[in-house]
Amino acid sequence: MEHTIQALQGTAAFAGVSEAALAFLLERAAVVERRAGELFFAERDFGDAFYLLERGRVDIYKTREGVRRDIGSLGEGECFGEMALLSATDRSATVVAATDCVALELSNRALRRLYRRDTAQFAMIMMNLGREVVRRLRELNDRLLDQAIAKGRADRLTDPAKTA
Repeated sequence: MEHTIQALQGTAAFAGVSEAALAFLLERAAVVERRAGELFFAERDFGDAFYLLERGRVDIYKTREGVRRDIGSLGEGECFGEMALLSATDRSATVVAATDCVALELSNRALRRLYRRDTAQFAMIMMNLGREVVRRLRELNDRLLDQAIAKGRADRLTDPAKTA
């Protein structure tokens, strides 16, 4: 995907956003490149931008007590870093380039400028980002439920008292 207005409109983050608003944001966006293995950001970093992946794949993970837990991966046309913008908190996970990547970096500052210029278009983007977060939360809930069910089945197989 190339950073064009039409390409942006084809993504979940920018669906329904006007050409004028996208042109405004593109003028203020940075193109960032990461080689495989390089970080976009680390868990607990200050979050002042989100990214739209144009090329490549990223892996997302969290670390607790020195143990890495993979959350998932994202590909072309998907965004990441939006949670820190929406919640005005630090980064909730680490994002690393799984392959060589090119992404558009959209800063909180550019979004605030869009808000002052066109509140309705700003609201559309925020609504799209919120929908994306909810979609991912639902996927995570389903994965956790699947894991719990699989663990329950394994427990019943190894402990006959749990089947009674």
